[in-house]
Amino acid sequence: MKLKIINPNTTQSMTDKIGQCARTVASPDTRIIAVSPRMGPASIESHYDEALSVPGILEEIRLGEADGVDGYVIACFGDPGLYAAREMARGPVIGIAEAAMHMASLIGTSFSVVTTLARTCNIAWHLAERYGMERFCRNVHACDLPVLELERPGSDARRIITESCRQALAQDRSDCIVLGCAGMTDLCEEISEAIGAPVIDGVVSAVKMVESLVAIRLRTSKRGDWARPLPKAYAGMLAPFAIN
Repeated sequence: MKLKIINPNTTQSMTDKIGQCARTVASPDTRIIAVSPRMGPASIESHYDEALSVPGILEEIRLGEADGVDGYVIACFGDPGLYAAREMARGPVIGIAEAAMHMASLIGTSFSVVTTLARTCNIAWHLAERYGMERFCRNVHACDLPVLELERPGSDARRIITESCRQALAQDRSDCIVLGCAGMTDLCEEISEAIGAPVIDGVVSAVKMVESLVAIRLRTSKRGDWARPLPKAYAGMLAPFAIN
């Protein structure tokens, strides 16, 4: 089985960390390919960043389809370009927010999301609504840490995120925590042990979901919304994205 994990930002150190964490849970016969697009933002912290990350994501899907990839993970908590990627891909495509919220709903009756900047909280709420997870999501909390602070050596990010998770559990009376950033993927077990509650990371959750779908031979339906895009020309810098 060949799975491609697309980190929609262009920060290679984060992509390497995401790939490493994914390999710790993947089955022995699963090959994990972790990539960043050639174009896009260094981090994703706004609707603008998300929008400009999508062409790079779709280019990686196109390359993956040519390379025989069986399934994909979009490793950004905003799940940018998810539905467009499903239109292009034969196999399953899972976003990490989608995966983490569904996993959390299976091990508790409620969860709290702990994310980076406050401006991204509404993005998480919108996703909870889209995925039917509002009834499980008690609240979304921000650490007010920029995404790239997670990559800085000597950063105090681990302590700040752990304390935010502890406070979220106490304030919301929730059963578990969903980490709201792919850059937090390596903190999951450490935080869970510190706060005494399950902590769900979307990267590893999505890897296991995609593996399961591929193993039971389920592919993205090509009826209705996720049918392949219609052939047409695209102009200007988007000309290479034309569907034939």
